[in-house]
Amino acid sequence: MGNRLSRIYTRTGDDGSTGLGDGTRVGKDSPRVEAYGTVDELNCAIGMVLAAEGVPADVRETLTQVQHDLFDLGGELCIPGMATIEDRDIARLEATLDRFNEHLPPLKEFILPGGGMAAACCHLARTVCRRAERATVTLARQETIRPQALRYLNRLSDLLFVLARVLARASGHGETLWQHERRRKDPAP
Repeated sequence: MGNRLSRIYTRTGDDGSTGLGDGTRVGKDSPRVEAYGTVDELNCAIGMVLAAEGVPADVRETLTQVQHDLFDLGGELCIPGMATIEDRDIARLEATLDRFNEHLPPLKEFILPGGGMAAACCHLARTVCRRAERATVTLARQETIRPQALRYLNRLSDLLFVLARVLARASGHGETLWQHERRRKDPAP
């Protein structure tokens, strides 16, 4: 990288355009910019999880690796034709997901986002991940996007859900189940 970021503003985007990694200029509202920008937002949301108190070391290690992967994925989305996310990255997510999920009780109900600060931040990261996935699907309808990018985001949102459950338990807050039956008990006005 060298001195690549020595000058923060260039004024080249003042017209509503931005440069992709290959030098091509596109509108800041292009689907490609939306996709990699949302991946960047996801990386920041994961940073919020890591900034919370009491994140277990194995969760911290997992999420730090994910942050590195998301920088790679952002690069792949920012540079048309670039390939960074591989099948092995998806397999690693799946193995990690299985390992964490193995110790959780099966869910019979939906859970409400919460369970302490770290868990709540992880639920928020999960929803940003789903938005990044939707933005990447939109881009893939217009341009060629490797399937690994979409599979990675899909699997990552599942992992973030499981990690939110792990964090809720680790914090001592536990999970709040959605009480769907409560509406049947309340009298109609």
